[in-house]
Amino acid sequence: MSSPRRGQLGVRYEFLLAGSLDDTSRSAFPELSASGGPTGGTVLYGPVEDSSQLHGLLARFQTMGIEVVEMRRLPD
Repeated sequence: MSSPRRGQLGVRYEFLLAGSLDDTSRSAFPELSASGGPTGGTVLYGPVEDSSQLHGLLARFQTMGIEVVEMRRLPD
């Protein structure tokens, strides 16, 4: 992933998660916003600064046992 240009907040990503997150799980991702998913899951979304942060988020999902159903880069 390329570095964001100066002044940008990073590339925006959306993570579709299986099931609903409780408050404790939700608080583990303060850098992301949340909404209900289209099929009852949870959507977390927001800017990701670089590939290191992206891999960190994915590792956090895995460590917490949260299933990522879909991940996508959002258009600018």
